[in-house]
Amino acid sequence: MGALGSRLAAVGSRPGASSCECERRKRKRLRREDDDDDEEEEDRAESEAREAGGPRRKKLKSTSKYIYQTLFLAGENSDITICALGQEWHLHKIYLCQSGYFSSMFSGSWKESSMSHIELEIPDQNIDTEALQVVFGSLYRDDVLIHPSRVVTILAAACMLQLDALIQQCGEIMKETISSKSVCSFYTAAGTYGLDSVRQKCLEWLLNNLMTHQSVDLLKDLSIVLMEKLISSPDLFVMQVEMDVYTALKKWMFLQLVPSWNGPLKQLLTDADAWFSKRRKESCNCSSFLDTEQGQKFAGVFSHIRLQYVINDLVSAKIIERDMIIPSGWLAAMYKQQWYAMLRTEQDNDLGPKEIVKEEFEGRSMRCGRKLAKDGDYCWRWTGFSFGFDLLVTYTNRFIIFKRNSLSQPCGGAVSLLPRRNIAFRLRLASFDSNGKVICSRAVGYQILSLEKDQEQIVLNLDSRLLMFPLYICCNFLYTSAEAKPEVDEQPVHGEN
Repeated sequence: MGALGSRLAAVGSRPGASSCECERRKRKRLRREDDDDDEEEEDRAESEAREAGGPRRKKLKSTSKYIYQTLFLAGENSDITICALGQEWHLHKIYLCQSGYFSSMFSGSWKESSMSHIELEIPDQNIDTEALQVVFGSLYRDDVLIHPSRVVTILAAACMLQLDALIQQCGEIMKETISSKSVCSFYTAAGTYGLDSVRQKCLEWLLNNLMTHQSVDLLKDLSIVLMEKLISSPDLFVMQVEMDVYTALKKWMFLQLVPSWNGPLKQLLTDADAWFSKRRKESCNCSSFLDTEQGQKFAGVFSHIRLQYVINDLVSAKIIERDMIIPSGWLAAMYKQQWYAMLRTEQDNDLGPKEIVKEEFEGRSMRCGRKLAKDGDYCWRWTGFSFGFDLLVTYTNRFIIFKRNSLSQPCGGAVSLLPRRNIAFRLRLASFDSNGKVICSRAVGYQILSLEKDQEQIVLNLDSRLLMFPLYICCNFLYTSAEAKPEVDEQPVHGEN
């Protein structure tokens, strides 16, 4: 029987147990009913867990099953009663001592160590009676089936009772079942209960899916603090260009202000624009929305938009000016910065980045992306002025190719004719399943590519065995070198004696 059998033998018999035949029959009938209900509940929970992508549970051993049904469900030979949230559990100290919480209570000089009835205070609102039922029951069985929809409440109870193995199991289930509906609650719970690996996994999921798989529910759930963390990250998987980050934030802010809105994702931007337009017309002043009392709390999030790549496109710049969400002071400073960058490129013949400074690249690089729905040949450029570096990106025969276009292809903007130009870049590709989990991915780390006029370069060769569509491509680019700091005149100033 092993350790579990030893536990059973150690419990002994409860004094005063009735030997009445009718009482034994009644108990037997109740155990049989509990057994049937328990099996039905287990089968139903296991089926739901499989549908939700949760782990499958191995069959319980007969000894463990007997102990669970006889001692936990039927409460036979109980030597302690735990009362919490208006419900009682008839349990056994020898099993409760697996919990660090109860082990300390029973082994010290606490008054509870000699009590047979304990009122348990539950300070955590995440804990309910169903979670306590699962957690107490876990002390009497080899394994526990946890449905993803209940994992946060069970985690809360497991943390309170200091059950490390159950806490670890909850963490693994959370990491395996992250989705748009659960990611925010999992992220919050992981922070509350100290599961750093779960918190990091949720953050990675959000960075990959916020822009690639937008949903109304997810935008509603994202807090200001979490959204700021995402928008400030260089690892945000952007689709199209930085202007789309601004558009996503506009929709998110509208949902935070009007949480009762309910409609399809394709209608969200139209209704958000209409709401902000009505607000501008009703406003008595000409201040930007982020300068108003209602909008100030969102300013920190919007400050992480890389505006230099938004105002580089005329259509985007006009929308930004029309919306009057971004403060005019932010825009004026960015126009000035980009004007100087253009002058350096044109008049100082700035060849582009000469070395990778990680902090500079992560903070200043242009974030852009593309979705390839199926295999084939693709060629594109991202919109916006890029200081004369007209970069064409090609996907063909599993190759990603960069080409510096100078003369061979038509271009609507200015094109640099310098013999050589540099560009710093990072390239990432990924495919996702229906829940946003990465199926396969490839990445090219920070690099500097030096290209002559009309030169092309293969930057990535994809393994066909790992290639799955739709394929998402995300790039970070830096076209210009860092602005030189002004020299300080170190000559002393001599005044007249």
